[in-house]
Amino acid sequence: MPVLGEESLVTTPQRVVVVGGGVSGLAAAYHLGCAGRPNLEIVLLDRDDRLGGKVRTQAIGGHLVDTGPDALMVRAPAMRALLEDLDLADATVAPGAGGSFVWSRGRLRTLPPSTMFGIPQRLLPLLLSGLLSPLGIARAGLDLVLPRRAVPADEDLSIGALVRPRFGTQVFDRLIDPLLGGIHAGRADLLSARSTVPEVDALARRSRSIYLALRRQPRRAVPQGPALVSLDGGLTRLVESLAGAIEAIDGCDVRLGVEVEALRRDDGRYVLHLSDGSELAADAVVLTTPAFVTAPLLADLAPDAADAAADIPYVDSACVTLLYAREALTRELDGTGFLVPADEDLLLVGCSWLATKWPHLADQSTVLLRAMVGRYGDRRFMDMDDDELVARVHADLVRTMGMSAAPVEAQVQRWPRAMPQYTVGHQGRLDRISRALAELPGMHVIGAACTGVGVASCVGQARRTADAVLTGLAMIGAPTRGSA
Repeated sequence: MPVLGEESLVTTPQRVVVVGGGVSGLAAAYHLGCAGRPNLEIVLLDRDDRLGGKVRTQAIGGHLVDTGPDALMVRAPAMRALLEDLDLADATVAPGAGGSFVWSRGRLRTLPPSTMFGIPQRLLPLLLSGLLSPLGIARAGLDLVLPRRAVPADEDLSIGALVRPRFGTQVFDRLIDPLLGGIHAGRADLLSARSTVPEVDALARRSRSIYLALRRQPRRAVPQGPALVSLDGGLTRLVESLAGAIEAIDGCDVRLGVEVEALRRDDGRYVLHLSDGSELAADAVVLTTPAFVTAPLLADLAPDAADAAADIPYVDSACVTLLYAREALTRELDGTGFLVPADEDLLLVGCSWLATKWPHLADQSTVLLRAMVGRYGDRRFMDMDDDELVARVHADLVRTMGMSAAPVEAQVQRWPRAMPQYTVGHQGRLDRISRALAELPGMHVIGAACTGVGVASCVGQARRTADAVLTGLAMIGAPTRGSA
């Protein structure tokens, strides 16, 4: 079977293959291309017929609405720089003002301000929120007087094991678990504190009282501008801009509908076996695929890394976007949405009130709601067809928000195995992958399963990886082999 580009040249240009066309892959390919390295070929492969991965924008009610991630952390330097590079800084949209709510004991209750991942930093707002019973408030206060708990430095604890003994069950179930469930679609009793909330993990290990440790942290100057933004027209604009920039760079090649079926090492290079029957040789490979896709690709090259990647669990989720006539509202949208604890009898994980969360989606006659379903241990929605799922979500919105009429329009976006779970032992799994890859120069594994589930985290990791790839290629120099 011929290797693509076999030309029997004495000196061959170097090639990097980026596998996966989501945000991580696009950002990695973009930064590699922007380096302007002569004789460097960059090939981006994706098995789908579209780029963007979980980033997707759809039209509903005359608006363009994101049905995957819908916000960018622009205080992350790499994210901010990328938007500026792509001339998208002026297209950002700041979120609307207003807090969030938590559904608890039959009503929407204000999520107290001044919390860190649900851990209270001020007691008065917690008292006034109505989220906790008097007994729950008293139990939360025990964090101030309980003795310090010694935790071995090498022991990875779940967020629940770390925080519940300090603040009690009510703070955990009604604040911490729903907040982290909204971010990770997981259960805080299973998520690793070290990997998910490292700041809290560090404070809890060195402090007697987590509450006092949070209060004593030095005040940092708050940067101007919002922490999170969207894009006018949806986050698909980021994907389109990255794709356009990559295609305009000499030496960059984007191939859709092509899957990598196997990887092998051959004379110091990597050979990728592709679904179209061809092979592609590379001096460096960046795998940005989900861990369950990455694992079999590494099975022969790095069995321990493959086993570690295969051990990273994923959760199914779905986004249901509903368009209602404004008259169907029976309450004011005085916030950006609400979260639902896992112990409540609802299918919903959370709901964003798009008209207030993103003011550019506001409409005089209609209102858009974005409902999320699916979390660790709850796959009920997977057994429902789209019509049943919309009906169940609407029923939950009637119960929580008092919607007085059915939606005018609804769209369902299912995301099977969408969210990697940073369960206890996650850092150990990543360490195993890193140790194995250290024996494979030029092989890199990145993506949401590694250093953060947000778009900004993926962009930052992609940029760092592109720099590492370029450094590695410079060290080995251009290969002098007879095939490419």
